[in-house]
Amino acid sequence: MTIIAVFNQKGGVGKTTTTLNMAAALARRGTEPLSIDLDPQAHLSAIANASAATGQDSILGFYKELKSLSELVHETPMGAHIIPSHFELSKVDSLFGKGPKVVNRLKVGIQEEMLEQDGMPILIDCCPMLGVLSLNAIFASTKVLVRISTDYLALKGATQLERTLKALEHVIKKRVARRYVITRFDARRKLSWELLAQLRERFGDELCETRIAENVSLTESPAYNRDIFTHAPHSQGAKDYEFLVEELISHGFI
Repeated sequence: MTIIAVFNQKGGVGKTTTTLNMAAALARRGTEPLSIDLDPQAHLSAIANASAATGQDSILGFYKELKSLSELVHETPMGAHIIPSHFELSKVDSLFGKGPKVVNRLKVGIQEEMLEQDGMPILIDCCPMLGVLSLNAIFASTKVLVRISTDYLALKGATQLERTLKALEHVIKKRVARRYVITRFDARRKLSWELLAQLRERFGDELCETRIAENVSLTESPAYNRDIFTHAPHSQGAKDYEFLVEELISHGFI
């Protein structure tokens, strides 16, 4: 089963938007995906109308209260499922340190509850900091999807992440499959095409052919707590995320 960590060490590149709309696109195909919000900002939980009232009702309850993952799952209006986050999740590093037991906690939980055998893809929305939570996501995942917006700082963040993943290969004893997806692509800007050429040279076949174009509807939809297919089903943003999921499925990434 596919477990994808949506990650980039640069904040503000739209990882939550990608997780939300990929989950919605998969739900439209009848797969009932599960999203795990591992970002203490809990933006994915809020947009999906699944905010946790307390920390123990969120993924923090799994780490701190030893709750099962299954009892923390919420169903969302778009037909997907989510385990919400909470701002108290930021305490995980200070509570548990960074030992091998805690960084493998999510992986063990998924395996023990056999969630990866339920026939549903699992998408993990990561926080940008490389700490216990991000390591949990990477150790638990079978794939990593890196969202790169078309600016040089995002490119720098993707390069830094590639170095991080290579360093972690010595610990997890395997190379985690990854794909890089370009977002906020504006075909009118010369810079967009320059960055596309650099990314193709750097990442080769691991760069998705699908590009998520700069789109007003994609920017608006989180403000209304909606995925793009609910908010603007005929928009270019909806088409792009449909194409992205189709590409990832056709190449065996999902």
